[in-house]
Amino acid sequence: MNFRHFAHAAYRIATTERVGPTIFDLCDELLLTPSPSIGDAHLRRFYKTALCNVALRPVLSRAGLPQLRDAARFRALQDALRAARDEAKPDWRAIGRPLAELLDEFPQPHPKPPSVPASAETVSLERVDGIIRGCAAHLLGSFEANGFIPAYAAFNLTGEPDVRGRDLLVALEGLNARTYKNATLLFNLARVFFLANPHVAALLNPPWHGLAEPMWEPVQIRHRAAYYDAFFAEALMDYLDSGLASPDATKSSRDAIGGMLKFCLDTSRERVRLPGGKEFDVVTALVPPPHCRMSRFFWRLKSDLGFGLYVPDCDTTACSLSAAAQFGMKHALLDQPMPNFYAAHQIGHLNHHHPASVPLNDNIDFDGGVVTWIANLAGEKPFGNDVDPTLNLDVLELCFRNHERWQIVENPQRLETVRRILRFQDRLADTGAFANPRSHIYYLPELYCAYFGRCYAAFRALPEPKRKALDPTDSFEMIRRQVLAYVQDELLAAEINVFDAALALLALAKLGTEPESFAPALACVDRSFGEGGRRAPFKAYEWNKMKTPTRILVGGPEVTSAFVLSALVHARKRMKK
Repeated sequence: MNFRHFAHAAYRIATTERVGPTIFDLCDELLLTPSPSIGDAHLRRFYKTALCNVALRPVLSRAGLPQLRDAARFRALQDALRAARDEAKPDWRAIGRPLAELLDEFPQPHPKPPSVPASAETVSLERVDGIIRGCAAHLLGSFEANGFIPAYAAFNLTGEPDVRGRDLLVALEGLNARTYKNATLLFNLARVFFLANPHVAALLNPPWHGLAEPMWEPVQIRHRAAYYDAFFAEALMDYLDSGLASPDATKSSRDAIGGMLKFCLDTSRERVRLPGGKEFDVVTALVPPPHCRMSRFFWRLKSDLGFGLYVPDCDTTACSLSAAAQFGMKHALLDQPMPNFYAAHQIGHLNHHHPASVPLNDNIDFDGGVVTWIANLAGEKPFGNDVDPTLNLDVLELCFRNHERWQIVENPQRLETVRRILRFQDRLADTGAFANPRSHIYYLPELYCAYFGRCYAAFRALPEPKRKALDPTDSFEMIRRQVLAYVQDELLAAEINVFDAALALLALAKLGTEPESFAPALACVDRSFGEGGRRAPFKAYEWNKMKTPTRILVGGPEVTSAFVLSALVHARKRMKK
């Protein structure tokens, strides 16, 4: 990923003859004509903002689609767009069908890093300590400079490989907000034109090393969210636990952790109501300005792109409460019986109102899984709902940390809620589905492995009688074996980048493997330290993502530093034994 690659792709775009109509030939007369009284205004606004901007229009104007030389296919797409624009209650499956057929003509593979020989490099404890301190200084410096630790969102317009034609139809039907459906429709329409033109695709989606995608995009949206604050707080808690922090760094870390947890539990707090009428306070995904620290331009752009409303989610809530419990906070949110809340959002249990309406990963059995999104008091869920395996690990981890507070083993209904989530995870591991990127909505399989390590460590900290009650069939040990096999035999047997290495190392250390197995990951971290230049120890990589309305990556240099810090702290403990 370098200047030569981009220059070559741009040259080929400019000099290659266009073949077939462009997206502008298809859409301009429908979506740019000044007819504000006709049809859905957001569809027009999205088209102008997202696809007709000064950066994309020159590229898309060179991207013809040969299939649209067929007049019948051209007309079918125009009719679909007209229906999406004009109908009060569109038939979204019918609208998406001609586009879905086109999408299936351009399959996208997932990255397949080449195999590499095992590294024989060794990394000293002194070097490990130095990298830990460097990462901690980066996080604390960022907090001091900004008043928070930022993350960034970036768009990869070539889309998500797992979203094929059938998945597009599922999304258009299952999403609730019309603005979000509009965005999904038009982003995937543009995606077909990108994929049909290899030089355009190469410009927008350059190759990379390893599994996690580097975030190279020149335009990234900086923002703050409770999920990120909880994650950064945990990383700084790991730093404090390492014993490497000076007195000044200890104070700065504790102040930063306290500020971030206050943002999670107070600033991001939102009241919701279960179908039976009981109210709970949970943690919302994205608070409005000024708290989200997003510029006014990007906040307005977010709405134009279909993200007008955010609601709470089960993962942000779980991670925020877990971080607060780890820090010893006393807070009213922790006093709520959260297993009861999650039971009401669990597939096949007490959940009769929150189905998985966007089952992009229906290759797995959802039974026992907790859905992602929580309806606000107005009953709104703009993104529909889905079931993500890694989110469910976070719910389990929260329950293990608070098992005494919530009397989980002593309460049959709460015990059954936890066991059902565990059976959901058991099936994922037993079938090997956890290693398939399609099985996940928001994360890569390697991140699932790292978060399983986090969950496993919380489980092993429980008294043995509690562990037996929660996991009578020893599912955790079976899952551990499967995860370790994936990390050691697949992930670390191939080319990796530093983000892959940190996740692998975190999984290995949390799952109690011998330090000899750390060598490939440690060597990669050591080699990569300093790749971020003067501003950060490391570059930004894909941490989590959204598959709709297009492939949206979230990460940042601080995120990489936090994962490396935590991974090295836990590896260091094993190395010192």
